[in-house]
Amino acid sequence: MRITLAPQRSDDRLDLHRAGDVLTINGTAHDFGALAEGAVLPRAAVGCDSLVSDVTRQGGVICLTLILPHGAVAPEATLFPAPLEIAADGPVALPPYEAAPEAGPDP
Repeated sequence: MRITLAPQRSDDRLDLHRAGDVLTINGTAHDFGALAEGAVLPRAAVGCDSLVSDVTRQGGVICLTLILPHGAVAPEATLFPAPLEIAADGPVALPPYEAAPEAGPDP
C-alpha cells in the first residue's frame, strides 16, 4: 500500500491501521480488496473525509492520498512528508502531529 500524505493544519488527528487490502482510517474500515489491477475507485465512492484522491491499484499496490492533520508547530517531516510504503499489517506510523517543545535554558 502506498499512501501519499497531504499536510493540513487541523485539530483533528489521523489514525491508520492496515490489514491486507483493508485500511482502517480513524476507526472506519475501508476494504479495497475488490479493486482490480489498473482500476480506479473514485474518491466520492469511498465516503471518507480524510481521502483526497481516487484509489488505484498499480503494480498490485493500492495507492491513495490522505490529509495529514498537524499542529501549529509541526516539524519538517510532517510538513513535507515522504510517501508511506506500507508492506506489513498493523498500525501505520505517521509523522509527528506537532514538534516537541524545545527545552529552555536551565534556571
